[in-house]
Parts: sequence; structure tokens; C-alpha cells
Amino acid sequence: MHVSTRPARAARSIVATSAWLLAMGSVHAATFVYVSNADSQDISVLELDRSQGIVKPVETVPVAGTVMPMVVSQDKRFLYAALRSQPYRVTSFAIDASNGRLRKLGEAPLADSMANIDLDATGRWLFAASYPGHKITVNSIGKDGAVGAVQQLLPTAPNAHAIHADANNRFVLASSLGGDSLSIWRFDAEKGLLTPNDPASVSAAPKSGARHFIWDKAQRFLYLINEVDASLYVYAWDAARGSLRELQRATTLPSGFTGKPWAADMHLTPDGKFLYASERTSSTISAFRVDASSGLLQPLGQTATEKTPRGFAIDSTGRFLVAAGQDSHSVSVHAIDAASGALGTPNRLAVGKNPNWIEIVDLP
Repeated sequence: MHVSTRPARAARSIVATSAWLLAMGSVHAATFVYVSNADSQDISVLELDRSQGIVKPVETVPVAGTVMPMVVSQDKRFLYAALRSQPYRVTSFAIDASNGRLRKLGEAPLADSMANIDLDATGRWLFAASYPGHKITVNSIGKDGAVGAVQQLLPTAPNAHAIHADANNRFVLASSLGGDSLSIWRFDAEKGLLTPNDPASVSAAPKSGARHFIWDKAQRFLYLINEVDASLYVYAWDAARGSLRELQRATTLPSGFTGKPWAADMHLTPDGKFLYASERTSSTISAFRVDASSGLLQPLGQTATEKTPRGFAIDSTGRFLVAAGQDSHSVSVHAIDAASGALGTPNRLAVGKNPNWIEIVDLP
């Protein structure tokens, strides 16, 4: 009697296909979007529906303070939110892996009003940069995920704005909007201490307003967006010395722009092919194609988005960009064309008042 092997082959094919889809990120439990709303003093928890390109409300979490910068731990277990109203503090939340909801773990004092927070690679230290206080700080983080006391406080050039560690956790950089520069620090991950690097800084053009910066995934290049003149710099990054060499200057301003520049945020797609930057006066997002070998940028034009797009984020698949409008009190989901980098027509959702920061998290 002949026994067909087709069912077995079909079953193996289904298993293989499912494994491939999981590896490609096409099959997943859920993706959540966290939006900090400064003036309503809460965090909107949304679910990203990739099949429709929309976000759906999950819950609104009150924080009793002007909540702005946020950061998520690498293991996706914790979210940290800095409050820029007195008393200055950071709130630690546990992320429920089953539904994306937030559970408050506690609060810890911050040394000032912080424009940006981030974590080191170990998750044991929280960095913060103070725009009005002209300083950067390091807080400890406990084994339970809750932020602890201030470990170190260092003065900087005027208006510290962003602070991040490189992928090797050896260097920490901080932007100075008023000083038009990036300071470079050596980082001791065991002790949580920063010391000046040599070279200790790199300067941008006067009155450019160094704001946000990011590395590419390979840590070969660093991109800096400047708030005051809306320029975008490309640097070569020397990971051994912790030094930067300028390669290119571009602009995020639309052709014919006549207003006062007010650039804000910047992100790369996960594959590194495209870079996007937001400009608040024109309420647009600029797109750039990234040359894989040189890191240089080719302008692709602008797309209208939410009014005053202070913050945005790109999902892990690189298929969607979610932008927050400070003055529209809404977020927009733009589909990203994988071939051209073009942003699609947005799907909008009203959130809290003055949304300004977005984090996107895939949960298993």
C-alpha cells in the first residue's frame, strides 16, 4: 500500500515557513507605542496594527508631572520617563509582556529638568542631559529595574540636550545646543563614571544648535541634527579613539523655506538605508537615502505630518514611522516605502496634550 508523503512534506513546509516569518518579524505577538504627553501629564499606550497601519488605544497612564523624554530597556522589560516639572524625577515602569500595559515601580530624583535620558548597554546606569541646568548626570539602576540615586553630576557647555553611549559602552557623547558642540566622555561601566576623553569635544557651526544624534548600526558614522539652523551633519566615528571627523552637511528645510528653523528629531530605519528628520516650523519630515559605504546622505524631499513634530520613532520592521504633533495633540502613522523611502498618507489618532516623545516596543 502506498502511503502519501505529501501531508508530511506540507507540515514541514508550514513549520519552515512559520520559522522564517518569525525570523523576519512578520509573525509577532504585539507591538506597542508609548507616547509621553507633557501637558496632560500622562503616557498613552497604543498598539500598532501593522496590517492596517494604525495605532489603537490600550490605556492612558497618569504620571503627575510634565513627562517628556523616555527610554526602554534593551530587554523590553522596563520603561523610564523623565518629568520636567518640579520635583524633577524619573519614573520607572515595568512593561507587561502580555498586553503592553505599564506598572509603576517607583520614582527617583533627577538633578534638574532633563531634555534626554538613556541607558548604558548593561542597563545598570541611566544617563540624563539637562538643557536649563547645563549638566549631565548618571543614576544607578537596581536589579529590580528601578532607578536609584544620582551617581555623578558633570557641568557641560550651555544647554546639554542629548546623551547616549556607543554600542561598545566605552564612550558617552552629549550634545550642547547652546555650545554648538558634542562632548565626548570615557565611560567606566563597572563604576558608572564618566571622565573626559581626548579629544574632549567636537564643534559644529556657530549658532547651529546641536540637538539630537545617532550612530549607524555598524558604528562607522554618527548623524547630528541641529535645532537652530536645521542642518544635519554626518561624521565618521573612530570607535577606538572616541573621535569624530566631519564628512557632510545637509539641511532638513523644505525648498523655499522662509520661517525660523526649528529642527527636532532624527532616526534611521533598522536596515540603515534611510534617515528621517523632523522640522517643527514647517511641520515636515525630511527623508534621506544613506550611502552604505560612505554614510553620506542623498536628500529625498519632505512629507507633511503632524503640526510641530517634536518626536517620532520607526518600528523594528522599518515599515512604519509614528510621529507626534506637539500642537495637534495627535500622532500619525506613516507607511514607509521599502524601495523609495517615501512616507505614505498618515493615519491619525488623538492622544494627550503636547505629545513629544515616542518609544516603540515589540513584545513576544
